Amino acid sequence: MTTRLVAGLEPPYYTAVFTSIRPDAPEGYAETSARMRELVADVPGFLGHESARTPGGIGITVAYFRDLEALDAWRLDAEHQAAKRHGRQHWYESYSVHIGKVERSYGFDKG
Repeated sequence: MTTRLVAGLEPPYYTAVFTSIRPDAPEGYAETSARMRELVADVPGFLGHESARTPGGIGITVAYFRDLEALDAWRLDAEHQAAKRHGRQHWYESYSVHIGKVERSYGFDKG
């Protein structure tokens, strides 16, 4: 699998930063995570995401959305809401969500 960053987005756009603490491989998590990636990809205005997790269980996912309407469509998706409820009950020790508007964006790619 090739590691790539989301690049080339024209501001303004919005981010949803999801930071969590959970065990490394809780039962059912991988399947639900894959399903959420499928679902969010179909949201008009979804621009991409990046994720990282430490061996100690801290994870960060940053999702990019063209506008607040796209972000709200994802937040209000019934299957996504069910996955969040399940995660609070079974997987996560804690998590936080931060929503931000990106007004400037730039990057570097040696490749």
